[in-house]
Amino acid sequence: MVTSTGGLSTFDISALVKLIDQERLGEAERSARTLLRAYPTAGMLWKVLGVAMMRQNKNALTELRKTVELLPEDAEAQRNLATALQDQQQWEPALASFKRALELKPDDVDALLEYADALRAAGRAADSVPQYQRAMQIDPASAEAHNNLGNAWRSLERFTEAAAAYREALRLRPDDAQVLCNLGVAERGQGHLDEAMALTRRALALDPRLAIAHNTLGLMLAAARQHEQAIASYRQALALAPNYIEALTNLGNTLREVGQRREAVPLYSEAMRLDPKRAEHHWNLGSVLFELRRFQEARACYAEAIKLKLDYAPAHLGLAMASRQQRRPAEAEASCQAALAIDPNYVEALSFMGELRADRGQFAEAEELFRRTLEINPDFSFAYISIATHRKMKAEDSGWLEGAQALLARQPPLAHEISLRYALGKYFDDLRQYDEAFANYRQANELSKRYGASYERANFTQRVDGIIRTIDAAFIQQLSEQGSDSQLPVLVMGMPRSGTSLSEQILASHPAVFGAGEVTFWDGAWNKWLQALQEEGSADAARQQRMSAAYLERLKPPRAGVLRVIDKMPANFLYAGFIYGLFPKLRIIHMQRHPLDTCLSIYFQNFFGMGPYANDLDSLAHYYGQYQRVMAHWRGLLPATSLLEVPYESLIADQEGWSRRMLDFIGLPWDPKVLDFHQTERSVITASKWQVRQKIHTSSAGRWRHYERHLQPLQAALGDVLRGYPV
Repeated sequence: MVTSTGGLSTFDISALVKLIDQERLGEAERSARTLLRAYPTAGMLWKVLGVAMMRQNKNALTELRKTVELLPEDAEAQRNLATALQDQQQWEPALASFKRALELKPDDVDALLEYADALRAAGRAADSVPQYQRAMQIDPASAEAHNNLGNAWRSLERFTEAAAAYREALRLRPDDAQVLCNLGVAERGQGHLDEAMALTRRALALDPRLAIAHNTLGLMLAAARQHEQAIASYRQALALAPNYIEALTNLGNTLREVGQRREAVPLYSEAMRLDPKRAEHHWNLGSVLFELRRFQEARACYAEAIKLKLDYAPAHLGLAMASRQQRRPAEAEASCQAALAIDPNYVEALSFMGELRADRGQFAEAEELFRRTLEINPDFSFAYISIATHRKMKAEDSGWLEGAQALLARQPPLAHEISLRYALGKYFDDLRQYDEAFANYRQANELSKRYGASYERANFTQRVDGIIRTIDAAFIQQLSEQGSDSQLPVLVMGMPRSGTSLSEQILASHPAVFGAGEVTFWDGAWNKWLQALQEEGSADAARQQRMSAAYLERLKPPRAGVLRVIDKMPANFLYAGFIYGLFPKLRIIHMQRHPLDTCLSIYFQNFFGMGPYANDLDSLAHYYGQYQRVMAHWRGLLPATSLLEVPYESLIADQEGWSRRMLDFIGLPWDPKVLDFHQTERSVITASKWQVRQKIHTSSAGRWRHYERHLQPLQAALGDVLRGYPV
């Protein structure tokens, strides 16, 4: 604000002040610049110029600093400079200018409030509290002081004090929608959800266009698991304020919670665009990209978050998780250690370190880490889950059972509840309490459906139709004429839980074989190929060569002497003919297992919403039928020398015989190390990492019989698929 002090003998400052008061800012700026040519040391002219520029959202730091230099005792000039510095997040000089303004004018309530607000915005909420309290002493009727004090207490998570401050502000301004909304947040922080929601709805009744109230209501609805209503509230907030960063983030979070991960990506991206210097935005985007298995992009986001905030432990952990998925175990461990160096009690990082130990088969060390996380946080549900996943549970684990059930009784977040139900299913299965096990597995799958991701049978059938129609003998022949002569890739494919991890572990125990795990490549590659066919009528040889080279780069082994690399992505069964056309010397091992055992094992596995067909027995049967259909197509097209079909039950009954056949099939000599596959030191990150570290046993064959009374609907849905299998 500018006030006229009368003035200069050659012109009238009050006329310039009047221009600013009339919002004729450009005219005020031009007039001040003209006069400054004649009077370059006139502090009031610099002050007018600085304020006129600020109000036009121009960078006025030079002009405001000049004002302070010429008018060192002008408190208002110090405030103007402080405000401009704050707008550019230059916190230390901004706070110094506010402090100087208050030294010049100690009882200026407005300056006190601005100083306190700046302290809070700079992350110094505790330092802002006495400034707000001082403002209230000077002016007890300042509702703004009480409200902003409440904001400071809320930043410190002292919700009782925040609520008291907001109530005092409401006493002074009973119908202030913003304060009502703030009080609602404080009540929510105290666990008073019903009262919080009522206050927020009252705020919206007073001001339906208050975006922050819609956002706050969304948070409360999400906490009450009313996700659809929460999403609607966030969308309303964004309709009123499209650049509302918190609403963008909260909407993204809730969409992720219900499984709509792809829809969350543009929201997080927009929040990041609006505020690119905030590490949390990069972390949010990285996390959803990680869930979408876009690991390289996720890594870039986590790295940027770390660049912005070096001590941001969640970003270091995110980078560790992405590195693990990209088969970089040493980098994963280094990043996890970095997170723990920042916070030694960071339970998520401790638990992940346990997973890294389990990946290497160090299950005892892993369990020590899981139990340590429970010592730090007894409510950390994922430690319970990991303990059950990585060993056989026993009757002596009653303490584990009591802890897991106690967590469920407290109604944890949906993802935690689902994982705990899967873990309880595993516990009761290990103890041969099969009815109790199935009940927990069924509940886990029903809860997973709340994510909103659904299996569209017609869409998957249409996709398989398109593959079968497009990839015929002529298509494969055309590709193979320009195909790569590399013998490096070996596909191990089939339905999930059909023994693909076991066969990979056996083969990867050979010195000339590297197991690359589930390489995410061919789903996207096929989509790009189809797009080229649709847009250009054909896919040229150059594109084919680039695609082949990109895949080989993904398979690049980490050591010398490797002649074969295993890609054990089960869903490659969809694209086997396409891949064979690109690599005519390819060898494909197709794992087959009893359909009931396969489907049951999938149903019992937490795929974290990535395969919605897995959560419903009828959908499982449909997916299995489409798998059978496309495999029949490949059998009719691929030469016998390129496709070896391995029955899981035969492999576990005659490990050496089938191991010899598989090695001979991929063109490698026999090596007895493959018989001790369970002792091979390598990182395994699939759900079967514990099983592949055990000696072969036959207990998993015919497992479905323990659950036969629950499987009649599945048997009926599979129908002819079961022909030839014992039932």
